[in-house]
Amino acid sequence: MFEIKTIALFLVTAVAEIAGCYLPYLWLKEGKSGWLLVPAALSLALFAWLLSLHPAAAGRVYAAYGGVYVFVAILWLWLIDGIRPSVWDAVGSLVALLGMAIIMFAPRST
Repeated sequence: MFEIKTIALFLVTAVAEIAGCYLPYLWLKEGKSGWLLVPAALSLALFAWLLSLHPAAAGRVYAAYGGVYVFVAILWLWLIDGIRPSVWDAVGSLVALLGMAIIMFAPRST
């Protein structure tokens, strides 16, 4: 159950971070309203708070989270940007997820 909660929390965290960065991108590159910076800031604050909810050491959480971020970013590429990921995008995402699993779920001596 710990593993499922960890992965779910990482997934929500990644969406919060990507949304928090995507909204300013829309303002800067697509000419959208500057008001998008308000939900962007809230989303990035949510991202930081969500990372703090993990019981593991901060460095380990940040390292492992990176793998999930890669996976979610590729999903974002597909679902939001409308660009179908390549086979290499998929393979890279799976490698990143494997790295996350090793970092977070490997047996450790305390």
